Amino acid sequence: MRGLDDAADGGRRHDGDPCESGGGDRFRTGRRRPRRTARAAGATAVAGLVAVGLSLAACSTGGTGSRDEGAARTDEVAAAAPTSSPSASEGPQSAERVDPIALLKADPKIGDRLKDDLKPCVADAYPVDASYGDLTGAPAPDVVVNVMTCGDAVGIGTYVYRMQNDRYVNVFMAEEAAVYATIDRGDLVVTRQVYAKGDPVAYPSGEDVITYRWSGSRFTQHDWVHNDYSRAVGDGGAAEPAPSEPPAN
Repeated sequence: MRGLDDAADGGRRHDGDPCESGGGDRFRTGRRRPRRTARAAGATAVAGLVAVGLSLAACSTGGTGSRDEGAARTDEVAAAAPTSSPSASEGPQSAERVDPIALLKADPKIGDRLKDDLKPCVADAYPVDASYGDLTGAPAPDVVVNVMTCGDAVGIGTYVYRMQNDRYVNVFMAEEAAVYATIDRGDLVVTRQVYAKGDPVAYPSGEDVITYRWSGSRFTQHDWVHNDYSRAVGDGGAAEPAPSEPPAN
């Protein structure tokens, strides 16, 4: 029969999706290969019919080739089961923002001179940075406030506030030139720029990096690192040009 002949010689090739409506129209007939024996042709025809049957079975499942009915395998259920999501306490914690300017001006440990000099640089923008994190194990995030100069952003004071009895209390302060504090994985890291005689503000000779940790009721020094800066790179090592001599008459 023609259908078996076509299956026997493997003459049809697939150009499209046989599962789609009208997909059979996109089959085209290829070159016929010579039959070797009737037995071989019959075996090939059976194989061809089996392949067609498998293809139609795949079409009945939407083209995926998997079963659409029956109980799912145990390993499939396990793979499809949603994994447990981490609890909210494991993720980043939100911090209620505070007004760092109000903290500074209400702080009895800060002198009047710094409070008087604490003014906006532009409009209502103060030269103040605020960081939130867990430094002391308090019920609310600790607040690190850095005060800088407007012109060159050089730190002139750093302060740490801890929540105690429902209000923020100053538990650390450093008021000196070129100081800045950050929170690093639960530690308070204070950087102080070191200036040698004649150093411009933008190019100090080095820096001290001091790490503090909360111990009981106060911060104690845990680590200290000093870095000397190279004078041969950037503009820090640029020498002032020599004055030119007036031309001879």
